Amino acid sequence: MSGRVVLVGAGPGDPDLITVAGLKALREADVIVTDRLVPEALLAEAGEGAEIIPVGKIPRGKFTPQERINEILVEQALAGRVVVRFKGGDPFVFGRGYEEWLACVAAGVPVSYVPGVSSSIAGAGLAGIPVTQRGITQGYAVVSGHVPPGDERCDVDWDRLAGSGMTLVIMMGVLHLPRITERLIEAGLDPQTPSAMVENAGLPQMRVLRSTVGEIAEIAKAEGVRPPAVTIIGEVAGLGA
Repeated sequence: MSGRVVLVGAGPGDPDLITVAGLKALREADVIVTDRLVPEALLAEAGEGAEIIPVGKIPRGKFTPQERINEILVEQALAGRVVVRFKGGDPFVFGRGYEEWLACVAAGVPVSYVPGVSSSIAGAGLAGIPVTQRGITQGYAVVSGHVPPGDERCDVDWDRLAGSGMTLVIMMGVLHLPRITERLIEAGLDPQTPSAMVENAGLPQMRVLRSTVGEIAEIAKAEGVRPPAVTIIGEVAGLGA
């Protein structure tokens, strides 16, 4: 069997930020199974005759179940095709890439991984905000805000994060940002802690909002911030202004 699957990260939005290895994989693919957030310009790099299968997930809207995506990857590879699973950011950072890896392994399909630049770091950086800075913070934590504090499905230790002194980067947290910031303040985080939101990182329409943890959710709502957006909380969010 010559078929195989390559999990490829597209990076944070700007098509120029894909890796050389990622671009090479796109050009060699017979099939590209693509997410909604990958740059359209990169799909134009597909080789002649390559089939593009969109499986993008719209928040609280139409989506292809993950189980079906896994099946598509396996079916196409078993048919002898080179399949690129193309994802925004990095496949292994809130991308469910490892679930797809395991599905391939279980089916006996060769699978490999090409890292992508994650917006969890690049979103902040593109706004001039370092996630670490000597003399300010020696670490950062990246968490999902998809499930809000207080929900039984949430396994994020917001109390520990509030007192960690680390930069907190929240992905997929636009909807639940009011509850998240409220919980952090309840856990002892100073409401005046600098905060920033980066919407559409790496794209021409990128926006950066800056405020404090006590006010960022209200400002984001007033400004109509929509996904994809990254929230940065910590002293570093006051840098680069």
